[in-house]
Amino acid sequence: MEDINARPATEPKGKERKINAVDRAAIDGVPIPMIVALAAIISVMAMIPIPISVVLGSGKNFPMSQSLYPLVGWLLGPIAGAVANGIGALVGVFIAPYTSSNAVATVFGATMGGLAAGSMVGKGNRRRWWIPLSVVFLVLYALYGGRAVVVNGAPWVDVLLGSFIDWSALLLYILPTRLLFGRMIGASDRRQVGLGLFLGTWCIAGLVHLSAGAIIYYLINWPGEVWLAISPLAPVEHVVRCVVGSTIGLGVISGLRAINIQRPPHALY
Repeated sequence: MEDINARPATEPKGKERKINAVDRAAIDGVPIPMIVALAAIISVMAMIPIPISVVLGSGKNFPMSQSLYPLVGWLLGPIAGAVANGIGALVGVFIAPYTSSNAVATVFGATMGGLAAGSMVGKGNRRRWWIPLSVVFLVLYALYGGRAVVVNGAPWVDVLLGSFIDWSALLLYILPTRLLFGRMIGASDRRQVGLGLFLGTWCIAGLVHLSAGAIIYYLINWPGEVWLAISPLAPVEHVVRCVVGSTIGLGVISGLRAINIQRPPHALY
């Protein structure tokens, strides 16, 4: 009887080659069909408004897609996540204009959210991507809050209270908490993943709002009294974003791990 464990008569020669069928149809190592699929999900979620929005500049209503911008960045990485978010938000503006105050602001905020989320815990040359991004967000906040105080005469205390979700998100991104949230999302324990998704969504969704709000504020220039009026309600809206994002995100990440699908090279989960 032939020994099935016996070595072949001739040993293979030459260098071992790795064949990857998706490299030719990928962006930053992520297959284009995966990017298209997540962009489509963002577009569909943009059609689902949650009518509790009180933060001027975040949209006429609060679309569920705002909760998923960070998740897309964590799933795909910074570049592919930014592309998916940007395309999804752009399509969402056309099919659900009632959830966007300004198309440019919506697409810009979504794109920056995917880029920032995917850059929270970089590897190799990407370890410092968060630094130029932090500078960009600092400039945006300076233009946002600075215009309110200097140009429109709003009390700086009222501006700080009204923009709490923006500057708290910025601090969480600049400080090492950025790394902590990213590692929690990549942990094996579901409780850590859920908490990391909640806190990470607070951080990244806040930066999305900052990016969009900086543009919207130059168009609307709401009076100083509005900052104080929205200060107690804006965090409540943001908590809803975090609950939706962490709930959906935990299910998605658990499912992806269960089926053992190949992770994109720069994914955090």
